[in-house]
Amino acid sequence: MLTLLAELSPYFSPLNVFRYITFRAAMAAATALFCVFFFAPETIAALRVRQGKGQPIRTDGPQSHLVTKKGTPTMGGLMILSGLIVATLLWAKLSNAYVWIVLFVTVSFGAIGFYDDYLKVTKQSHAGFSGKARLALEFLIAGVACYFLTKVGGENMSKLAIPMVKGYIGSLGMFFLVFGAFVIVAAGNCVNLTDGLDGLAIVPSMIAVGTFAIFAYLVGNSIFSNYLGVNYVAGVGELTIVCAAFVGAGLGFLWYNAPPAQIFMGDTGSLALGGLLGTVAVAVKQEFVLAIVGGLFVLEGASVIIQVAYYKTTGKRIFLMAPIHHHFEQKGWKEPQIVIRFWIIAFVLALIGLATLKLR
Repeated sequence: MLTLLAELSPYFSPLNVFRYITFRAAMAAATALFCVFFFAPETIAALRVRQGKGQPIRTDGPQSHLVTKKGTPTMGGLMILSGLIVATLLWAKLSNAYVWIVLFVTVSFGAIGFYDDYLKVTKQSHAGFSGKARLALEFLIAGVACYFLTKVGGENMSKLAIPMVKGYIGSLGMFFLVFGAFVIVAAGNCVNLTDGLDGLAIVPSMIAVGTFAIFAYLVGNSIFSNYLGVNYVAGVGELTIVCAAFVGAGLGFLWYNAPPAQIFMGDTGSLALGGLLGTVAVAVKQEFVLAIVGGLFVLEGASVIIQVAYYKTTGKRIFLMAPIHHHFEQKGWKEPQIVIRFWIIAFVLALIGLATLKLR
């Protein structure tokens, strides 16, 4: 919205700064941070009153959580989404279709998560929205988003890009709708599974989204993309604003989510954040890089799949408890140890992901 001020730059030259993605990204981050940080106390108080007992704690999870996390309100993802949306609408070019596609997935996944959280809170049970119905809705939303990505990005959107390889290696054709939807849904649910300890999901999410902000900026710039040997995608540079807005909102939320958490993001936040991350990765044609940058989320999701499959096959467990962060809790690691070490892993993986930009 504020990008319209750039049209007045012939009359007042300083307004030309509103054309620059870097300036608008910084301002979007600051705006989102301000919105979340300063309005959070009232939001947390209101959610605590409305939810009463807060988020129900799983009885089959770590027993310490029944004491340390009891009564903590959930749905904190609403705070993140509010800051993200306000900042994006203010600082992004609203004529850019990629911005609206990413917001569509983010808000839609957030709505699914909100309904799941609502059922859990009102029924005081960890059994929320039907898993099959939720997945079906997520695939429908992701499929629609991928369809519009092909309309906006053209035939190159359905092609595959491999890290450390110049150019595209082949086209998926109509199968791209399935592939792209899988990436988005997988990202949403893996981030959702990671959200189990105070601050565990939000910081790796900020690191991953911040990394893809860099990818979006470079891939959307023909000069930089040509120099680095990455595939140019016209228009995706504007997603830098969306990613920066999330990082700002995430920082504001972390202030209240840091151990001991005053609020949980809930499925409202984790599903939305994963959906945003997956959609940006698909839009900038770096789906495989997402598996590197978001390797921590992949590990969390894989630990659940392996645990369930192995238990159904043999009746035994590989991990003491899944997702894997609970395994380390059962081994005696303290919550801050797990959280900070996982942050370090996420940061290292982000650096490896960024390194693929020059390894071509």
